[in-house]
Amino acid sequence: MLQAILFCVITMGFEPRLATERSESGETRLDKIRELIEISKYSIHDLSRCQARRKGEMFRLNMPFELGIDWGCRQFAGGEATAKRILILEEKPYRFQAALSDISGCDIETHGGQYDKAMTKVRNWLRHQTGVDAAGPQRMIGDYVTFQEWDYERKLAQGYSEDDIRAYPTFERLEAIKLWVSLGKPL
Repeated sequence: MLQAILFCVITMGFEPRLATERSESGETRLDKIRELIEISKYSIHDLSRCQARRKGEMFRLNMPFELGIDWGCRQFAGGEATAKRILILEEKPYRFQAALSDISGCDIETHGGQYDKAMTKVRNWLRHQTGVDAAGPQRMIGDYVTFQEWDYERKLAQGYSEDDIRAYPTFERLEAIKLWVSLGKPL
């Protein structure tokens, strides 16, 4: 899901920022997140990954916490921060209300756990917020599939195993998407 959203953001001409873009043990993740929230005009928060995967496992609260920091920045930082725009994604309608009912009344987009729907929601939101020209959703989804095939074959040729490709770090995926775009979206 994250890779598909990143693909959408990059191909629309934006520079996605993630706390994992820097790997420096002397810097806390929370400090990186705060810095990125402060400098970003647009933020996307996918709350669908907060669920526990199996019985007895704790659910993840990082994304709702980061959304709260972002919302607080918009409300309290003043200046340009008041113009921040936030997109909240969730897998199922109203599921967020069980744990985060305070955001009831916000426009929350659902994607049903499907990467193509998430891409469409992000594309449409960025298009609406920024007015940037963008390929239609189906074209973008088709390009994403083409990119995945291109990158898979490229990684195999570079000596990656299938396990290596599945464990591909996000920052390398970002580099690959940017390369693909710079090469004119090769087939």
